[in-house]
Amino acid sequence: MKNLIDLLKWQPKKEYNFSISEAHSSQDNQDNENNSSTNETQNVFTSLSKNLEYIKVKYNTLINSDIIIRDFILTARNKQFKAFLLYIDGMVDSKIINDFVLRPLMMKNTANSFEGDQNRVVSESVTHNITIRKVKKFDIVEYISSCLLPQNSVEQTKSFDEVIPGVNSGNCALFIDTVDTVFNIEVKGFKQRSVESPQNEIVIRGSQEAFTEVIRTNTSILRRLINNENLVIEDISVGKLSRTKCGICYMKNIANSDLIAEVKYRLNNVEVDYLISSGQLQQLIEDDSRYSLPQIIATERPDNTSNYILEGRVAVIVNGSPYVLIMPATFPDFLSSSEDINLKFQFANLLKFIRILALLISLLLPGIYIAITTFHQELLPTELLFAIVSSKQNVPLPIILEIVVMELSFELIREASLRVPSPIGSTLGIIGALILGQAAVDANIVTPILIIIVSITGIASFAVPDFYMSFHFRIARFWYIFAGFFAGFLGIGITLFIHFAILTSIKSFGVYYLSPYIPAMHINSKGYFLSPMWKREKRSDFLNTKRERKQKHISMQWKYHNEK
Repeated sequence: MKNLIDLLKWQPKKEYNFSISEAHSSQDNQDNENNSSTNETQNVFTSLSKNLEYIKVKYNTLINSDIIIRDFILTARNKQFKAFLLYIDGMVDSKIINDFVLRPLMMKNTANSFEGDQNRVVSESVTHNITIRKVKKFDIVEYISSCLLPQNSVEQTKSFDEVIPGVNSGNCALFIDTVDTVFNIEVKGFKQRSVESPQNEIVIRGSQEAFTEVIRTNTSILRRLINNENLVIEDISVGKLSRTKCGICYMKNIANSDLIAEVKYRLNNVEVDYLISSGQLQQLIEDDSRYSLPQIIATERPDNTSNYILEGRVAVIVNGSPYVLIMPATFPDFLSSSEDINLKFQFANLLKFIRILALLISLLLPGIYIAITTFHQELLPTELLFAIVSSKQNVPLPIILEIVVMELSFELIREASLRVPSPIGSTLGIIGALILGQAAVDANIVTPILIIIVSITGIASFAVPDFYMSFHFRIARFWYIFAGFFAGFLGIGITLFIHFAILTSIKSFGVYYLSPYIPAMHINSKGYFLSPMWKREKRSDFLNTKRERKQKHISMQWKYHNEK
Protein backbone atom coordinates (compact mmCIF):
# COMPACT_ATOMS: atom_id res chain seq x y z
CA MET A 1 0.00 0.00 0.00
CA LYS A 2 2.83 2.36 0.86
CA ASN A 3 4.53 1.67 -2.47
CA LEU A 4 1.30 2.48 -4.30
CA ILE A 5 0.92 5.77 -2.43
CA ASP A 6 4.54 6.70 -3.14
CA LEU A 7 3.97 5.93 -6.81
CA LEU A 8 0.85 8.10 -7.15
CA LYS A 9 1.90 10.89 -4.83
CA TRP A 10 3.60 13.84 -6.49
CA GLN A 11 6.03 16.12 -4.75
CA PRO A 12 7.69 19.14 -6.35
CA LYS A 13 11.43 19.02 -6.74
CA LYS A 14 13.42 21.17 -4.42
CA GLU A 15 16.33 21.60 -6.83
CA TYR A 16 16.33 22.31 -10.53
CA ASN A 17 19.10 22.14 -13.10
CA PHE A 18 18.52 25.51 -14.69
CA SER A 19 18.89 29.10 -13.54
CA ILE A 20 17.83 32.52 -14.70
CA SER A 21 20.32 35.32 -14.71
CA GLU A 22 18.95 38.14 -12.58
CA ALA A 23 21.02 40.72 -14.41
CA HIS A 24 19.79 39.49 -17.78
CA SER A 25 16.18 39.39 -16.56
CA SER A 26 16.34 42.88 -15.14
CA GLN A 27 17.98 44.10 -18.34
CA ASP A 28 15.14 42.56 -20.41
CA ASN A 29 12.54 44.22 -18.20
CA GLN A 30 14.33 47.53 -18.55
CA ASP A 31 14.48 47.11 -22.33
CA ASN A 32 10.77 46.33 -22.45
CA GLU A 33 9.96 49.41 -20.42
CA ASN A 34 12.13 51.53 -22.65
CA ASN A 35 10.59 50.11 -25.80
CA SER A 36 7.06 50.63 -24.53
CA SER A 37 7.12 54.04 -22.95
CA THR A 38 10.46 55.88 -22.78
CA ASN A 39 11.96 55.49 -26.25
CA GLU A 40 13.15 58.69 -27.78
CA THR A 41 11.94 59.61 -31.23
CA GLN A 42 14.29 58.21 -33.87
CA ASN A 43 14.66 60.43 -36.92
CA VAL A 44 15.26 59.13 -40.42
CA PHE A 45 18.92 58.96 -41.50
CA THR A 46 20.26 60.55 -44.66
CA SER A 47 22.14 57.35 -45.43
CA LEU A 48 19.99 54.76 -47.18
CA SER A 49 22.06 51.87 -45.81
CA LYS A 50 21.47 53.03 -42.24
CA ASN A 51 17.73 53.32 -42.85
CA LEU A 52 17.68 49.85 -44.39
CA GLU A 53 19.57 48.37 -41.46
CA TYR A 54 17.23 50.05 -38.96
CA ILE A 55 14.15 48.73 -40.77
CA LYS A 56 15.55 45.19 -40.97
CA VAL A 57 16.21 45.15 -37.25
CA LYS A 58 12.89 46.77 -36.38
CA TYR A 59 10.81 44.34 -38.46
CA ASN A 60 12.98 41.21 -37.97
CA THR A 61 13.12 40.70 -41.72
CA LEU A 62 15.26 37.57 -41.37
CA ILE A 63 12.30 35.66 -39.92
CA ASN A 64 9.31 37.75 -41.04
CA SER A 65 8.11 36.42 -44.38
CA ASP A 66 5.52 39.11 -45.17
CA ILE A 67 7.78 42.17 -44.78
CA ILE A 68 8.76 43.24 -48.30
CA ILE A 69 11.69 45.57 -49.05
CA ARG A 70 11.87 46.53 -52.75
CA ASP A 71 15.19 48.08 -53.81
CA PHE A 72 15.24 50.14 -57.02
CA ILE A 73 16.84 53.11 -58.76
CA LEU A 74 14.78 56.31 -58.73
CA THR A 75 15.07 58.70 -61.70
CA ALA A 76 14.50 62.43 -61.19
CA ARG A 77 15.61 65.15 -63.67
CA ASN A 78 18.04 62.77 -65.33
CA LYS A 79 19.61 61.98 -61.98
CA GLN A 80 19.48 58.59 -60.34
CA PHE A 81 19.03 57.92 -56.64
CA LYS A 82 19.06 54.66 -54.74
CA ALA A 83 15.76 53.99 -52.99
CA PHE A 84 13.64 51.23 -51.49
CA LEU A 85 9.99 50.62 -50.71
CA LEU A 86 8.80 49.07 -47.45
CA TYR A 87 5.38 47.43 -47.20
CA ILE A 88 3.61 44.38 -45.76
CA ASP A 89 2.47 41.72 -48.19
CA GLY A 90 -1.28 41.10 -47.97
CA MET A 91 -2.12 44.56 -46.66
CA VAL A 92 -1.38 46.56 -49.82
CA ASP A 93 -2.72 46.65 -53.35
CA SER A 94 0.12 45.48 -55.60
CA LYS A 95 -1.45 47.05 -58.68
CA ILE A 96 -1.47 50.50 -57.04
CA ILE A 97 2.20 50.12 -56.07
CA ASN A 98 3.19 49.03 -59.57
CA ASP A 99 1.17 51.63 -61.51
CA PHE A 100 1.30 54.69 -59.26
CA VAL A 101 4.53 54.33 -57.29
CA LEU A 102 7.18 52.20 -58.99
CA ARG A 103 6.36 52.99 -62.62
CA PRO A 104 6.48 56.85 -62.29
CA LEU A 105 9.66 56.68 -60.22
CA MET A 106 11.64 54.10 -62.19
CA MET A 107 10.76 54.65 -65.85
CA LYS A 108 11.99 57.67 -67.80
CA ASN A 109 9.33 60.06 -69.03
CA THR A 110 8.82 63.74 -69.71
CA ALA A 111 8.32 64.44 -66.01
CA ASN A 112 11.75 63.30 -64.90
CA SER A 113 14.02 63.41 -67.95
CA PHE A 114 14.57 67.14 -68.65
CA GLU A 115 17.83 68.88 -67.79
CA GLY A 116 18.77 69.10 -64.14
CA ASP A 117 19.90 72.74 -64.18
CA GLN A 118 16.43 74.06 -64.93
CA ASN A 119 14.64 75.86 -62.10
CA ARG A 120 10.96 75.75 -61.46
CA VAL A 121 8.87 78.91 -61.99
CA VAL A 122 6.83 79.45 -58.83
CA SER A 123 4.91 82.58 -59.89
CA GLU A 124 4.93 85.22 -62.58
CA SER A 125 3.55 88.78 -62.42
CA VAL A 126 3.61 91.80 -64.75
CA THR A 127 4.09 95.27 -63.22
CA HIS A 128 4.51 98.36 -65.44
CA ASN A 129 5.31 96.19 -68.46
CA ILE A 130 8.04 94.47 -66.43
CA THR A 131 7.72 90.71 -66.01
CA ILE A 132 8.77 89.47 -62.59
CA ARG A 133 9.35 85.73 -62.21
CA LYS A 134 9.99 83.94 -58.97
CA VAL A 135 11.96 80.73 -59.38
CA LYS A 136 12.81 78.01 -56.91
CA LYS A 137 15.85 75.79 -56.94
CA PHE A 138 15.51 72.07 -57.41
CA ASP A 139 14.39 70.17 -54.29
CA ILE A 140 14.24 66.40 -54.66
CA VAL A 141 11.62 65.95 -51.91
CA GLU A 142 9.22 68.54 -53.23
CA TYR A 143 9.87 67.46 -56.82
CA ILE A 144 8.97 63.82 -56.13
CA SER A 145 5.88 64.78 -54.16
CA SER A 146 4.67 67.30 -56.75
CA CYS A 147 5.66 65.71 -60.05
CA LEU A 148 6.50 62.02 -59.76
CA LEU A 149 3.99 60.51 -57.33
CA PRO A 150 0.47 60.55 -58.76
CA GLN A 151 -0.97 58.76 -55.72
CA ASN A 152 -3.63 60.88 -54.04
CA SER A 153 -2.58 60.39 -50.41
CA VAL A 154 1.12 61.03 -49.74
CA GLU A 155 2.52 62.27 -46.43
CA GLN A 156 6.07 63.36 -45.64
CA THR A 157 7.71 62.60 -42.33
CA LYS A 158 11.16 62.58 -40.80
CA SER A 159 10.47 60.22 -37.90
CA PHE A 160 10.39 56.43 -37.83
CA ASP A 161 7.68 56.65 -35.15
CA GLU A 162 5.33 58.07 -37.77
CA VAL A 163 6.43 55.82 -40.63
CA ILE A 164 6.06 52.45 -38.88
CA PRO A 165 2.39 52.86 -37.80
CA GLY A 166 1.53 53.78 -41.38
CA VAL A 167 3.24 50.69 -42.78
CA ASN A 168 1.52 48.53 -40.15
CA SER A 169 -1.86 49.88 -41.24
CA GLY A 170 -1.36 49.09 -44.94
CA ASN A 171 0.72 51.95 -46.37
CA CYS A 172 4.11 51.75 -48.07
CA ALA A 173 7.15 53.85 -47.15
CA LEU A 174 9.56 55.29 -49.73
CA PHE A 175 13.15 55.82 -48.55
CA ILE A 176 15.61 57.74 -50.79
CA ASP A 177 19.35 57.96 -50.45
CA THR A 178 20.80 61.29 -49.18
CA VAL A 179 17.30 62.37 -48.12
CA ASP A 180 16.13 62.42 -44.50
CA THR A 181 12.45 62.52 -45.47
CA VAL A 182 10.23 59.45 -45.95
CA PHE A 183 7.12 59.36 -48.12
CA ASN A 184 4.21 57.57 -46.42
CA ILE A 185 2.02 56.50 -49.35
CA GLU A 186 -1.47 55.08 -48.90
CA VAL A 187 -1.82 51.86 -50.90
CA LYS A 188 -4.17 49.85 -48.69
CA GLY A 189 -5.59 46.75 -50.31
CA PHE A 190 -6.27 44.18 -47.57
CA LYS A 191 -9.41 42.08 -47.60
CA GLN A 192 -12.30 43.40 -45.56
CA ARG A 193 -15.93 42.59 -44.87
CA SER A 194 -18.43 44.47 -46.98
CA VAL A 195 -21.26 46.53 -45.52
CA GLU A 196 -23.97 44.10 -44.42
CA SER A 197 -27.25 44.16 -42.53
CA PRO A 198 -27.20 44.50 -38.72
CA GLN A 199 -27.08 41.16 -36.95
CA ASN A 200 -28.16 42.11 -33.42
CA GLU A 201 -30.17 45.34 -33.83
CA ILE A 202 -32.73 44.25 -36.40
CA VAL A 203 -35.51 46.64 -37.41
CA ILE A 204 -38.41 46.27 -39.81
CA ARG A 205 -38.61 49.82 -41.09
CA GLY A 206 -35.21 51.41 -41.11
CA SER A 207 -31.72 51.29 -42.56
CA GLN A 208 -30.40 47.84 -43.41
CA GLU A 209 -26.68 48.58 -43.26
CA ALA A 210 -24.31 48.10 -40.36
CA PHE A 211 -20.82 49.20 -39.42
CA THR A 212 -17.81 47.12 -40.42
CA GLU A 213 -14.41 46.53 -38.83
CA VAL A 214 -12.63 49.17 -40.96
CA ILE A 215 -12.65 52.64 -39.44
CA ARG A 216 -12.53 54.52 -42.76
CA THR A 217 -15.52 52.59 -44.07
CA ASN A 218 -17.44 53.53 -40.94
CA THR A 219 -16.49 57.20 -41.12
CA SER A 220 -17.51 57.34 -44.77
CA ILE A 221 -20.94 55.93 -43.88
CA LEU A 222 -21.38 58.61 -41.23
CA ARG A 223 -20.25 61.32 -43.65
CA ARG A 224 -22.80 60.13 -46.19
CA LEU A 225 -25.65 60.06 -43.66
CA ILE A 226 -24.93 63.36 -41.87
CA ASN A 227 -23.72 65.23 -44.98
CA ASN A 228 -22.54 68.34 -43.16
CA GLU A 229 -19.18 70.06 -43.02
CA ASN A 230 -19.50 70.60 -39.25
CA LEU A 231 -19.05 66.90 -38.63
CA VAL A 232 -15.58 66.51 -37.10
CA ILE A 233 -13.76 63.17 -36.98
CA GLU A 234 -10.52 63.27 -34.98
CA ASP A 235 -8.06 60.37 -34.89
CA ILE A 236 -6.46 59.21 -31.65
CA SER A 237 -4.22 56.15 -31.23
CA VAL A 238 -4.77 54.01 -28.13
CA GLY A 239 -2.34 51.28 -27.02
CA LYS A 240 1.43 51.44 -26.82
CA LEU A 241 1.93 48.29 -28.88
CA SER A 242 -1.19 48.01 -31.03
CA ARG A 243 -1.58 51.76 -31.69
CA THR A 244 -5.26 51.15 -32.40
CA LYS A 245 -6.76 54.03 -34.32
CA CYS A 246 -9.92 55.51 -32.78
CA GLY A 247 -12.11 58.17 -34.35
CA ILE A 248 -13.90 60.77 -32.21
CA CYS A 249 -17.00 61.98 -34.09
CA TYR A 250 -19.08 65.01 -33.13
CA MET A 251 -20.88 68.02 -34.56
CA LYS A 252 -18.70 71.08 -34.01
CA ASN A 253 -21.63 73.48 -33.92
CA ILE A 254 -23.86 71.32 -31.69
CA ALA A 255 -21.91 69.19 -29.19
CA ASN A 256 -20.89 70.67 -25.85
CA SER A 257 -17.20 71.63 -25.78
CA ASP A 258 -16.68 70.27 -22.26
CA LEU A 259 -18.09 66.90 -23.31
CA ILE A 260 -15.74 66.74 -26.29
CA ALA A 261 -12.77 67.67 -24.11
CA GLU A 262 -13.67 65.01 -21.53
CA VAL A 263 -13.87 62.26 -24.16
CA LYS A 264 -10.49 63.29 -25.60
CA TYR A 265 -8.95 63.44 -22.12
CA ARG A 266 -10.04 59.92 -21.23
CA LEU A 267 -8.88 58.44 -24.52
CA ASN A 268 -5.50 60.18 -24.34
CA ASN A 269 -4.97 58.87 -20.80
CA VAL A 270 -5.69 55.19 -21.40
CA GLU A 271 -2.33 53.54 -20.69
CA VAL A 272 -2.56 50.00 -22.07
CA ASP A 273 -0.32 47.93 -24.32
CA TYR A 274 -3.05 46.96 -26.76
CA LEU A 275 -6.67 47.64 -27.61
CA ILE A 276 -8.52 45.21 -29.87
CA SER A 277 -12.22 46.01 -29.56
CA SER A 278 -14.64 48.74 -28.52
CA GLY A 279 -15.78 46.52 -25.65
CA GLN A 280 -12.37 46.85 -24.02
CA LEU A 281 -12.37 50.61 -24.50
CA GLN A 282 -15.87 50.85 -23.06
CA GLN A 283 -14.66 49.33 -19.79
CA LEU A 284 -11.61 51.61 -19.68
CA ILE A 285 -13.39 54.95 -20.05
CA GLU A 286 -16.73 54.46 -18.25
CA ASP A 287 -17.27 56.47 -15.07
CA ASP A 288 -17.86 53.72 -12.52
CA SER A 289 -16.91 50.12 -13.30
CA ARG A 290 -18.15 48.75 -9.95
CA TYR A 291 -21.67 48.30 -11.29
CA SER A 292 -22.87 46.05 -14.09
CA LEU A 293 -25.04 48.84 -15.49
CA PRO A 294 -23.90 49.94 -18.97
CA GLN A 295 -22.83 53.59 -18.97
CA ILE A 296 -21.94 53.94 -22.66
CA ILE A 297 -24.14 53.04 -25.61
CA ALA A 298 -22.72 50.47 -28.04
CA THR A 299 -24.44 50.22 -31.41
CA GLU A 300 -23.75 48.64 -34.79
CA ARG A 301 -26.24 50.85 -36.64
CA PRO A 302 -25.00 53.94 -38.55
CA ASP A 303 -28.47 55.54 -38.57
CA ASN A 304 -28.68 55.27 -34.78
CA THR A 305 -25.19 56.73 -34.41
CA SER A 306 -25.97 59.60 -36.76
CA ASN A 307 -29.10 60.43 -34.81
CA TYR A 308 -27.15 60.57 -31.53
CA ILE A 309 -24.40 62.73 -33.07
CA LEU A 310 -26.95 65.20 -34.43
CA GLU A 311 -28.54 65.30 -30.97
CA GLY A 312 -25.24 66.57 -29.57
CA ARG A 313 -23.51 63.43 -28.33
CA VAL A 314 -20.02 62.14 -29.12
CA ALA A 315 -19.30 58.85 -30.91
CA VAL A 316 -16.04 56.88 -30.79
CA ILE A 317 -15.19 54.44 -33.58
CA VAL A 318 -12.53 51.80 -32.83
CA ASN A 319 -10.66 50.33 -35.77
CA GLY A 320 -11.28 46.58 -35.90
CA SER A 321 -14.65 46.68 -34.14
CA PRO A 322 -18.10 46.97 -35.78
CA TYR A 323 -19.61 48.55 -32.65
CA VAL A 324 -19.47 52.30 -32.11
CA LEU A 325 -19.53 53.85 -28.63
CA ILE A 326 -21.91 56.74 -27.88
CA MET A 327 -21.57 58.98 -24.85
CA PRO A 328 -23.08 60.17 -22.62
CA ALA A 329 -25.76 57.54 -22.00
CA THR A 330 -28.87 57.61 -19.83
CA PHE A 331 -31.12 54.83 -18.57
CA PRO A 332 -33.97 55.53 -21.04
CA ASP A 333 -31.54 55.15 -23.95
CA PHE A 334 -31.07 51.45 -23.20
CA LEU A 335 -34.82 50.83 -23.31
CA SER A 336 -35.24 52.49 -26.70
CA SER A 337 -34.97 50.85 -30.08
CA SER A 338 -33.60 52.22 -33.34
CA GLU A 339 -37.00 51.71 -34.90
CA ASP A 340 -38.85 54.04 -32.51
CA ILE A 341 -38.08 57.17 -34.52
CA ASN A 342 -39.37 55.50 -37.70
CA LEU A 343 -42.79 54.73 -36.22
CA LYS A 344 -45.69 56.99 -35.37
CA PHE A 345 -45.49 58.09 -31.77
CA GLN A 346 -48.56 56.05 -30.78
CA PHE A 347 -46.96 52.81 -31.98
CA ALA A 348 -43.56 53.67 -30.53
CA ASN A 349 -45.01 54.54 -27.12
CA LEU A 350 -46.94 51.27 -27.02
CA LEU A 351 -43.72 49.36 -27.63
CA LYS A 352 -41.92 51.45 -25.01
CA PHE A 353 -44.62 50.62 -22.45
CA ILE A 354 -44.29 46.92 -23.27
CA ARG A 355 -40.52 47.17 -22.72
CA ILE A 356 -41.05 48.72 -19.27
CA LEU A 357 -43.47 45.92 -18.42
CA ALA A 358 -40.95 43.36 -19.66
CA LEU A 359 -38.24 45.03 -17.56
CA LEU A 360 -40.34 44.76 -14.37
CA ILE A 361 -41.30 41.16 -15.11
CA SER A 362 -37.75 39.99 -15.82
CA LEU A 363 -36.43 41.79 -12.73
CA LEU A 364 -39.12 41.23 -10.09
CA LEU A 365 -41.42 38.33 -11.04
CA PRO A 366 -39.36 35.45 -9.56
CA GLY A 367 -38.68 37.43 -6.38
CA ILE A 368 -42.36 38.37 -5.98
CA TYR A 369 -43.42 34.75 -6.53
CA ILE A 370 -41.05 33.43 -3.87
CA ALA A 371 -42.04 36.23 -1.46
CA ILE A 372 -45.76 35.49 -1.84
CA THR A 373 -45.44 31.72 -1.52
CA THR A 374 -43.13 32.05 1.51
CA PHE A 375 -44.51 35.02 3.50
CA HIS A 376 -47.66 36.46 1.93
CA GLN A 377 -49.93 33.53 1.03
CA GLU A 378 -52.99 35.60 1.95
CA LEU A 379 -52.55 37.64 -1.21
CA LEU A 380 -53.36 34.64 -3.40
CA PRO A 381 -56.89 33.53 -4.25
CA THR A 382 -57.86 30.42 -2.32
CA GLU A 383 -58.13 28.19 -5.40
CA LEU A 384 -54.70 29.26 -6.68
CA LEU A 385 -53.17 28.78 -3.24
CA PHE A 386 -54.60 25.25 -3.00
CA ALA A 387 -53.27 24.46 -6.48
CA ILE A 388 -49.76 25.61 -5.53
CA VAL A 389 -49.83 23.74 -2.22
CA SER A 390 -51.06 20.52 -3.83
CA SER A 391 -48.40 20.64 -6.53
CA LYS A 392 -45.75 21.39 -3.89
CA GLN A 393 -46.56 18.34 -1.76
CA ASN A 394 -44.67 15.90 -4.00
CA VAL A 395 -41.64 18.17 -4.49
CA PRO A 396 -38.87 17.50 -1.95
CA LEU A 397 -36.76 20.58 -2.71
CA PRO A 398 -37.25 23.93 -0.95
CA ILE A 399 -38.70 26.66 -3.12
CA ILE A 400 -35.51 28.76 -3.14
CA LEU A 401 -33.52 25.82 -4.47
CA GLU A 402 -36.19 25.12 -7.09
CA ILE A 403 -36.18 28.59 -8.54
CA VAL A 404 -32.39 28.98 -8.44
CA VAL A 405 -31.90 25.64 -10.21
CA MET A 406 -34.45 26.51 -12.89
CA GLU A 407 -33.01 30.00 -13.43
CA LEU A 408 -29.50 28.59 -13.78
CA SER A 409 -30.81 25.90 -16.13
CA PHE A 410 -32.45 28.56 -18.31
CA GLU A 411 -29.22 30.58 -18.40
CA LEU A 412 -27.31 27.42 -19.29
CA ILE A 413 -29.65 26.67 -22.21
CA ARG A 414 -29.40 30.27 -23.42
CA GLU A 415 -25.61 30.23 -23.32
CA ALA A 416 -25.38 26.81 -24.97
CA SER A 417 -27.69 27.85 -27.81
CA LEU A 418 -25.37 30.80 -28.54
CA ARG A 419 -22.19 28.71 -28.62
CA VAL A 420 -23.32 25.82 -30.81
CA PRO A 421 -23.44 26.20 -34.63
CA SER A 422 -26.28 28.47 -35.74
CA PRO A 423 -28.36 25.86 -37.68
CA ILE A 424 -28.95 23.88 -34.48
CA GLY A 425 -28.76 26.70 -31.94
CA SER A 426 -32.46 27.59 -32.02
CA THR A 427 -33.41 23.91 -32.07
CA LEU A 428 -31.30 23.25 -28.98
CA GLY A 429 -32.94 26.14 -27.13
CA ILE A 430 -36.50 25.05 -27.88
CA ILE A 431 -36.04 21.30 -27.40
CA GLY A 432 -33.80 21.73 -24.37
CA ALA A 433 -36.31 23.95 -22.58
CA LEU A 434 -39.27 21.68 -23.39
CA ILE A 435 -37.56 18.45 -22.45
CA LEU A 436 -35.91 19.87 -19.35
CA GLY A 437 -39.08 21.52 -18.09
CA GLN A 438 -41.35 18.54 -18.72
CA ALA A 439 -38.85 16.09 -17.26
CA ALA A 440 -38.38 18.24 -14.14
CA VAL A 441 -42.16 18.35 -13.56
CA ASP A 442 -42.63 14.60 -14.17
CA ALA A 443 -39.79 13.81 -11.80
CA ASN A 444 -41.39 16.00 -9.08
CA ILE A 445 -38.30 18.18 -8.89
CA VAL A 446 -40.13 21.47 -9.53
CA THR A 447 -43.75 22.60 -9.62
CA PRO A 448 -45.52 23.36 -12.94
CA ILE A 449 -46.25 26.97 -11.95
CA LEU A 450 -42.55 27.56 -11.35
CA ILE A 451 -41.84 26.49 -14.94
CA ILE A 452 -44.37 29.09 -16.08
CA ILE A 453 -42.75 31.80 -13.90
CA VAL A 454 -39.25 31.07 -15.21
CA SER A 455 -40.44 30.91 -18.83
CA ILE A 456 -42.26 34.24 -18.64
CA THR A 457 -39.25 35.82 -16.97
CA GLY A 458 -36.91 34.53 -19.67
CA ILE A 459 -39.17 35.72 -22.50
CA ALA A 460 -39.49 39.16 -20.89
CA SER A 461 -35.71 39.50 -20.62
CA PHE A 462 -35.42 39.19 -24.41
CA ALA A 463 -37.66 42.25 -24.86
CA VAL A 464 -34.96 44.56 -23.46
CA PRO A 465 -33.33 46.08 -26.57
CA ASP A 466 -29.81 46.55 -25.20
CA PHE A 467 -27.67 43.45 -24.67
CA TYR A 468 -25.67 44.92 -21.78
CA MET A 469 -28.76 46.15 -19.95
CA SER A 470 -30.34 42.71 -20.33
CA PHE A 471 -27.25 41.22 -18.70
CA HIS A 472 -27.62 43.62 -15.76
CA PHE A 473 -31.23 42.54 -15.19
CA ARG A 474 -30.24 38.88 -15.36
CA ILE A 475 -27.71 39.44 -12.58
CA ALA A 476 -29.95 41.69 -10.45
CA ARG A 477 -32.80 39.17 -10.69
CA PHE A 478 -30.97 36.81 -8.30
CA TRP A 479 -30.62 39.57 -5.70
CA TYR A 480 -34.38 40.07 -5.73
CA ILE A 481 -34.93 36.30 -5.48
CA PHE A 482 -32.81 36.02 -2.34
CA ALA A 483 -34.29 39.22 -0.89
CA GLY A 484 -37.83 37.87 -1.39
CA PHE A 485 -36.90 34.54 0.17
CA PHE A 486 -35.31 36.03 3.31
CA ALA A 487 -37.62 39.03 3.97
CA GLY A 488 -40.59 38.89 1.62
CA PHE A 489 -41.91 42.16 0.26
CA LEU A 490 -39.81 44.04 2.80
CA GLY A 491 -36.62 42.55 1.37
CA ILE A 492 -37.71 43.31 -2.19
CA GLY A 493 -38.56 46.87 -1.18
CA ILE A 494 -35.17 47.42 0.47
CA THR A 495 -33.35 45.92 -2.52
CA LEU A 496 -35.40 48.07 -4.88
CA PHE A 497 -34.52 51.16 -2.86
CA ILE A 498 -30.79 50.32 -2.97
CA HIS A 499 -31.03 49.62 -6.69
CA PHE A 500 -32.76 52.94 -7.29
CA ALA A 501 -30.17 54.78 -5.16
CA ILE A 502 -27.39 53.30 -7.29
CA LEU A 503 -29.16 54.42 -10.46
CA THR A 504 -29.45 57.99 -9.19
CA SER A 505 -25.78 58.14 -8.12
CA ILE A 506 -24.26 57.06 -11.44
CA LYS A 507 -23.07 59.62 -13.97
CA SER A 508 -22.08 59.12 -17.57
CA PHE A 509 -19.59 61.78 -18.70
CA GLY A 510 -21.09 64.32 -16.31
CA VAL A 511 -24.74 63.45 -17.07
CA TYR A 512 -26.94 61.85 -14.42
CA TYR A 513 -28.00 58.32 -15.34
CA LEU A 514 -31.72 58.95 -14.78
CA SER A 515 -31.81 62.19 -16.76
CA PRO A 516 -34.02 63.96 -17.65
CA TYR A 517 -36.23 62.79 -14.76
CA ILE A 518 -33.73 62.88 -11.89
CA PRO A 519 -32.73 65.60 -11.28
CA ALA A 520 -35.95 67.16 -12.51
CA MET A 521 -35.56 69.39 -15.54
CA HIS A 522 -37.37 70.35 -18.68
CA ILE A 523 -37.74 67.06 -20.51
CA ASN A 524 -38.02 68.59 -23.98
CA SER A 525 -38.20 65.94 -26.66
CA LYS A 526 -35.92 63.30 -25.15
CA GLY A 527 -37.98 61.83 -22.36
CA TYR A 528 -38.62 58.11 -22.56
CA PHE A 529 -42.00 58.39 -24.25
CA LEU A 530 -42.07 60.17 -27.60
CA SER A 531 -44.14 63.18 -28.50
CA PRO A 532 -45.43 63.74 -32.06
CA MET A 533 -42.73 64.41 -34.60
CA TRP A 534 -43.74 68.03 -35.09
CA LYS A 535 -43.38 68.72 -31.36
CA ARG A 536 -39.79 67.51 -31.05
CA GLU A 537 -38.40 71.00 -31.34
CA LYS A 538 -35.55 71.04 -28.82
CA ARG A 539 -32.58 68.91 -27.93
CA SER A 540 -32.20 67.40 -24.49
CA ASP A 541 -31.42 69.85 -21.71
CA PHE A 542 -28.93 67.55 -19.98
CA LEU A 543 -26.62 67.66 -23.04
CA ASN A 544 -26.19 71.48 -22.84
CA THR A 545 -25.75 71.69 -26.58
CA LYS A 546 -24.68 74.82 -28.48
CA ARG A 547 -27.88 74.74 -30.51
CA GLU A 548 -30.97 74.21 -28.40
CA ARG A 549 -33.49 73.86 -31.21
CA LYS A 550 -33.36 71.20 -33.89
CA GLN A 551 -36.39 72.37 -35.82
CA LYS A 552 -38.55 75.46 -36.05
CA HIS A 553 -41.63 75.98 -33.95
CA ILE A 554 -43.70 75.50 -37.09
CA SER A 555 -41.93 72.62 -38.83
CA MET A 556 -44.80 71.67 -41.13
CA GLN A 557 -44.91 74.97 -42.95
CA TRP A 558 -46.71 73.40 -45.89
CA LYS A 559 -49.70 73.12 -43.56
CA TYR A 560 -49.35 76.20 -41.36
CA HIS A 561 -47.56 78.54 -43.74
CA ASN A 562 -49.61 81.57 -42.59
CA GLU A 563 -48.64 81.19 -38.92
CA LYS A 564 -45.44 82.49 -37.38
